[in-house]
Amino acid sequence: MMGAHLVNDLYAVIVKRILFKLALLLSVLVISYLVFSRPSYSQAIPYLDKIGHLSSFFCLSLLTYLAFKPKWSVLIVIMAGYALLIEIVQSYLPYRSAELADWIADMAGVGLFYLMLWGVQRLRVTLRSDTQ
Repeated sequence: MMGAHLVNDLYAVIVKRILFKLALLLSVLVISYLVFSRPSYSQAIPYLDKIGHLSSFFCLSLLTYLAFKPKWSVLIVIMAGYALLIEIVQSYLPYRSAELADWIADMAGVGLFYLMLWGVQRLRVTLRSDTQ
């Protein structure tokens, strides 16, 4: 009986990882499309572009973490590289421009993800110690 429970738990972990990898792939494709296509949205909301960068990279960091569990340094390098690639490509598109502020907003999204992760881990430790 115990072996079957272990197999079910392992299966659940594998399925979750596969789903997170698929969600990550879909997110990268959608975000890449949005940042490389001609903008069709109004700039009526101040800093909407920066909010989009921050939230996109928060989500990408979360999905990358859930899909692969990389070391923090690896995840930061990957996200910084993708953010830099986006800005380089945008610098060659006539209807886009590269901005250091966009890259900073991307990295702020990664930082916000790690701040959230740290908070969740602290909460787990606190809750675990309260139940003992």
